[in-house]
Amino acid sequence: MSKIFLLDLTRPQLQDLMKSWGQPAYRGNQIYDWLHKNLVTDPAQMTNLPKALRERLAAETYINPLELIVQVDDDAGETRTALFRLPDGSTIEVVLMLYDKRRTVCISTQVGCGIGCPFCATGLGGLVRNLSPGEIIAQVHWFERWLRQDNPDSEGLAVQRPSRVTNIVVMGMGEPLANYDATMQALRAIADPKTFALSARNITLSTSGLIPKIDRLAEEQFPIRLAVSLHAPTDRLRNKLAPINKRYGLNALMAALHRYQDKTHRRVTFEYAMMRGINDAAEQAHLLADLLLPLKTAHVNLIPLNPTPGSPYQPSPREAVRRFQQILEDAGVTTTVRLRRGVEISAGCGQLRQAKQQPEVLKFIRS
Repeated sequence: MSKIFLLDLTRPQLQDLMKSWGQPAYRGNQIYDWLHKNLVTDPAQMTNLPKALRERLAAETYINPLELIVQVDDDAGETRTALFRLPDGSTIEVVLMLYDKRRTVCISTQVGCGIGCPFCATGLGGLVRNLSPGEIIAQVHWFERWLRQDNPDSEGLAVQRPSRVTNIVVMGMGEPLANYDATMQALRAIADPKTFALSARNITLSTSGLIPKIDRLAEEQFPIRLAVSLHAPTDRLRNKLAPINKRYGLNALMAALHRYQDKTHRRVTFEYAMMRGINDAAEQAHLLADLLLPLKTAHVNLIPLNPTPGSPYQPSPREAVRRFQQILEDAGVTTTVRLRRGVEISAGCGQLRQAKQQPEVLKFIRS
């Protein structure tokens, strides 16, 4: 008999499980609180449950699906990237990024990715499978447990503990909206005010542009932030950099974002990975401004690319990024240049996972 993965279960599902075991429904509430508020990984820690129930939970269920393979900190002590093995042998990456007042966890929603962006390490291996809700939740819990520990030794990261995760970006491996139901269940659990209690407004979900799912997200009464991985201002270029554009072109995407803003009245952020000689020309900045200005509110994050070893796609020079930013701002588009984090430890999406398959690359990163 396969064990039940408790983090996959919603509060009502845990209540139903307890009733099927001959227990009162409120035991499900107690278990849910232990999982999502106290972040326990062993039923023995659930001290308000009867001993017999704890023993049955230990025998027939499991909580933590993550086995740490390797974690690497950058030299500045600001970024930690971790590679985990799941029970079926699949691997995923999670990144913790430290800022002045924020502790941001970048989480994955799929093993691999089916979008196929050629500059992205995750896309090079294709899609293996979707993650379950609990596998997504467990990534946040892993770093939250570490941050909560009252330990002055931060193990290489420049952060005072105890602390808490303050922000989540759903920008790791995979296309979140292609795994819509599991992703939304996980994010709602994280934002549950009675347990983990992270504000939904501190969660940003990034999509390459799955229009039907953007329309679905607009109907949700759940105020997470939306980001769109754009990377190009024309269909011709975006077809190459984000092949999903061949199915959902820029005109259709922008129309969907207009509908999204009409429903939610929220700003949309656009992620634009700056690639030398590919998408960083002044003309392309003008075209991007023309594309975005009709939206009610839009913000562009210019991201100097974290290059994959051996890739022809390389980061734009600092001067080109500054020029691009100035053109956007002069046109009235608010713009920031994202801080590059974890470049020397390959903290970009899928890079540590790819490096694990190439021992000589991983040895270089860890040195």
